[in-house]
Amino acid sequence: QFRALVSISNPGGPHAQSTKHGVHRGMSSVTIPPPACMLRPLEAPFRYLFGPGPSNVPPRVLAAGGRPIIGHMHSEMFGIMNDIKKGIQYAFQTSNNMTLAMSGSGHTAMECALFNIVEPGESVLVAINGIWGERVAEISERMGAKVHTLVKTPGGHFTNAEIEQALAKHKPVLFFLTHGESSAGLVHPVDGVGDICHKYNCLLLVDSVASLGAAPLLMDQQNIDILYTGSQKALNAPPGTAPISFSERACHKMFNRKAKPVSYLLDMTHLSNYWGNDGKPERTYHHTGPVSGFFALRESLAILAETGLENSWKHHTEVAEYFWKGLEDLGLKLFIKDKDLRLPSVTTIAIPEGYNWKELLAYIMKHHRIEFTGGLGPSVGMLLRIGLMGYNCNKANAAMALAALEDALKQLTNCTKK
Repeated sequence: QFRALVSISNPGGPHAQSTKHGVHRGMSSVTIPPPACMLRPLEAPFRYLFGPGPSNVPPRVLAAGGRPIIGHMHSEMFGIMNDIKKGIQYAFQTSNNMTLAMSGSGHTAMECALFNIVEPGESVLVAINGIWGERVAEISERMGAKVHTLVKTPGGHFTNAEIEQALAKHKPVLFFLTHGESSAGLVHPVDGVGDICHKYNCLLLVDSVASLGAAPLLMDQQNIDILYTGSQKALNAPPGTAPISFSERACHKMFNRKAKPVSYLLDMTHLSNYWGNDGKPERTYHHTGPVSGFFALRESLAILAETGLENSWKHHTEVAEYFWKGLEDLGLKLFIKDKDLRLPSVTTIAIPEGYNWKELLAYIMKHHRIEFTGGLGPSVGMLLRIGLMGYNCNKANAAMALAALEDALKQLTNCTKK
């Protein structure tokens, strides 16, 4: 009887105390102390991010991301999202209505495209010449698609004849191609591929995460059905948002599915409403978008619009060519032999004979505060990757990168090749 009275008078349990303002839970329930690390101020070192991304962000974009938060469903936020949509349409060179930015990295856009377009049992053709094709093939397999692949070693590219032969053989609903293969430093030709895909009633999905803004790409003119990119490379913004656009052909396939997409978060029937693309008068809640990330993305797209796409392409090419000559003057070999196939934003060099690539990178980081990286996926151990894109794309940074490389090569001459 006593226990029952205690329970009624003290419903918060044995560690709760009743007050005139209600129930107050006692601190005796806390057994994990505050971590010492969280009682120290945040520290983040300054680094020159000359790897394949993310890149350093200009102060103007950092300031935009630091503006006061507003609600993700406020009318002002919708206005900013509308601006972002127009900025992406310009960057992609498309008039597609179904254009938006994903709340997440480029991988989010990759999965959004696959989840919405492909249904289990359907045939997908994936061009693999680096890590991004490998990722798309794996995601498609996990979804239950019938995956067919075209495979080249890192740095290789596919002819239109090879692509057409595979399309005719496998009859896929979707063909994936990476425009900017950052794991190899290759920019892949796209002209004519969309026409071939449409000839075989296939949609063309293109990854431009490493290339958009740095190398020419024209979504509508090149008949690309789904195009996506990331915010953290030539677009100058922090990681975490990913522009994507769907053609009318892609929308017809996407919105006439037999079953719902496997992901609720990435379901375009909801996202199209959230971005005001479905023609409905009212936007309804789907998820909480990254407000600060959208602020920063809008500012980065504004910088691209002010600069001009063609000027951005030209500038990246000029700096890249200056950098390539400097590398050759140091006696280094560029991994992509054909100059026209080199990705302007991410340069790859063969690991110099007699050097341990990990020790080279560690030395440059320690003594110069510069990030370069090694290969990724199938290109690990084959090359070094150096990115000069967006805000980092200038000849002064190229000269700094060359000086760091020259110093490392001189200081580490006795390294054993591994």
